[in-house]
Amino acid sequence: MITVKVKLFAMARDLAGAETLSYALPPGSPAGEILRLLSKKNREFEKWKDHLRLAVNWEYVPNDYTLHEDDEVAVIPPVSGG
Repeated sequence: MITVKVKLFAMARDLAGAETLSYALPPGSPAGEILRLLSKKNREFEKWKDHLRLAVNWEYVPNDYTLHEDDEVAVIPPVSGG
């Protein structure tokens, strides 16, 4: 198993009820697995998963990016400006 730290921002943090989480995943797991696990915990994530971006170690990545031991995954919701 590998361990990854997940940081959640804005509405993602509110839905998860936490600012950071830690997950133990099988080696070779894709970053998108984090969204699946969050959706399992709170169904509201299912509605937002196509709008959430993932970053691993400060770099945006696609959902199929392979996670590694001690990666830090950020779940970033849509941002509006003005």
